[in-house]
Amino acid sequence: MGFSKEFKEFAMRGSVIDLAVGVVIGGAFNSIVKSLVDDIITPAVLTPVLKAANLSDLAQLVIPGTAIKYGNFISQVISFLIVAFVLFMVIKGINKMKKKEEAAPVVAPEPTATEKLLAEIRDSLKK
Repeated sequence: MGFSKEFKEFAMRGSVIDLAVGVVIGGAFNSIVKSLVDDIITPAVLTPVLKAANLSDLAQLVIPGTAIKYGNFISQVISFLIVAFVLFMVIKGINKMKKKEEAAPVVAPEPTATEKLLAEIRDSLKK
């Protein structure tokens, strides 16, 4: 098998295509989540704290005399925790829906003619 044919088979597998689509959608979804966290949730959580510290932005938190901006680090940690919590809640909801689907009662199939005949023979032998 030629190298190009083998590569084509690898690249066109369903799992590779699914992964590519997932990466593209994940990248697009990233901007939505980033905007939600940076523009809505983080300001709502941090505004009271920043006002108490007389700051307008976490980036203003620096170690005096250095270029270490620990405020940016704190902001990124808070963003990560919020995103992780939201993803946890989404996955928890999905798992709950899957459990409801799995909980549907399974109807036992009716015995076949052979099984019925064997049951009759068994019952006759017991008598």
